[in-house]
Amino acid sequence: MAADSDPWLPLAAGASRRRATKLNALATTQRLVRATFSGIADLMLPPACPVCRVRLGSAGGLCPDCWQGVRFLERPWCERLGTPLPIDLGPGILSAAAVADPPAFARARSAVSYEGPVPDLVHALKYADRTDLAPMLGAWMARAAHELVGDADLLVPVPLHWGRLASRRFNQAALLAQHVGRLTGLPVATRLLLRTRRTPRQVGLGREDRERNMRGAFMVPEARKAALAGRRPILVDDVLTTGATLEAATRALLAAGAAAVDVLTLARVVAPS
Repeated sequence: MAADSDPWLPLAAGASRRRATKLNALATTQRLVRATFSGIADLMLPPACPVCRVRLGSAGGLCPDCWQGVRFLERPWCERLGTPLPIDLGPGILSAAAVADPPAFARARSAVSYEGPVPDLVHALKYADRTDLAPMLGAWMARAAHELVGDADLLVPVPLHWGRLASRRFNQAALLAQHVGRLTGLPVATRLLLRTRRTPRQVGLGREDRERNMRGAFMVPEARKAALAGRRPILVDDVLTTGATLEAATRALLAAGAAAVDVLTLARVVAPS
């Protein structure tokens, strides 16, 4: 077989230049096609804010008013739970909740507070097929994950049960994890953690009911435990409310051999000060 016909073999210099020229020409053509169709789409359906539908100059963002309503989470926060603290007491500070009831995960970080336009963004992504929002939301998450990335080996999205995945057609946690992975360089393991049963929706449930609902809902298949042993994954989800889902998923990963588990979510519910 000729060297330039097998992508897994090194190319001769001449063949390499010819291949590079062809790839550059193809990439240029693809960019022109995408730009053309994007322009046509903008004429037919002008870009609009995904929250309030105000017209925008370009797609992929929020209007100024909605942008100002997004509360990005910053220090000071509890080192364990990632919940904002009213005053900065120095590095390593833990909240009363983390001391009284330590979670199974090592650290949790979230990009934004679940308020203002954020619930609408999450709802649009999950239930209105607005997958075009994922790059922006994933970039927010990657920024929030900068403390976790250096210690992590991989990203593990919280899985959906196969029945819910079939009806929704995609897992929003996996989609967000893919974009975080592209920005951080961490691999994404979408088949490492499985959901063993279809749990009732968590909306409207209190903490105890959520914990009972999620108990035993996740597992790592025996054949995949070797890929997890001694490694430190970041568990990825869209929203942290009481933490019951992430707690159950973390315990499954630890039971399967993970050294420690950190948590990353797009948003979290923040109690009023």
